[in-house]
Amino acid sequence: MDCAMNYETLKLEEKDGILTVTNSRPQALNALNTRFFVEMGALLKDLSVRTDIRVMVLTGEGKAFAAGADIAEMVTMDSKQGSEFSLLGQAVFQAMEDLPQPVIAAINGFALGGGCELALSCDVRVASTLAKFGQPEVKLGLTPGYAGTQRLPRLIGSGAALHLLLTGDMVNADEALRLGLVQKVTAPEALMTEVGAMAAKIASMGPKAVRLVKRLVRQGMAGDFKAGCSLESELFGSLFGNEGAEGMKAFLEKRPAKW
Repeated sequence: MDCAMNYETLKLEEKDGILTVTNSRPQALNALNTRFFVEMGALLKDLSVRTDIRVMVLTGEGKAFAAGADIAEMVTMDSKQGSEFSLLGQAVFQAMEDLPQPVIAAINGFALGGGCELALSCDVRVASTLAKFGQPEVKLGLTPGYAGTQRLPRLIGSGAALHLLLTGDMVNADEALRLGLVQKVTAPEALMTEVGAMAAKIASMGPKAVRLVKRLVRQGMAGDFKAGCSLESELFGSLFGNEGAEGMKAFLEKRPAKW
């Protein structure tokens, strides 16, 4: 990772092609401040050009994944500073979404406000039974600022999203699973084991194919269906003669593929 960056809000662990990133401000329930965004932005920039890291796992230390943006930092901001803080967070979360590697959120506790928006920018979300989700910004007289009004309805539909956004209600992990906000729910003690197994499974697949699948889905969801299909055909064909050839030969020869 970026040796020039002295990380204060993040803890990093690399193993077997998987980078685990822990949001580490437990005393503030991992609230998202400017330092977090600067550090995460630098990390994502460094990670985007690395081919040895195949999957990123993101979690939180203590009782929260991230309990929201740091209100103590925001309370003195004026309108211009508020917009700039929003744009900073949006840029970092977009970089997360654009990252070539899949990102799995291991949601161990509160994922509220900016913390929920952080989870939304990940590709797959796995929640502990202790997790709570919500966008309570209206209770503070605010709107979400990190694209929550855009990503949440795209993920769970406008009706369900507006219900959460307008009421500020929290939902538990089981309700989040029902809504499609998360893909799996586990016992708290099994969360990192389950996510680790998922990450290892993805990391064992064809690395070029995995990155292209993420790119195709992300671009397709934001664009035209026919254009997405055209790009799919192009990228599907690009894997023939290299990674795809090896994968198909390995299948026919009944052996593990050599990526």
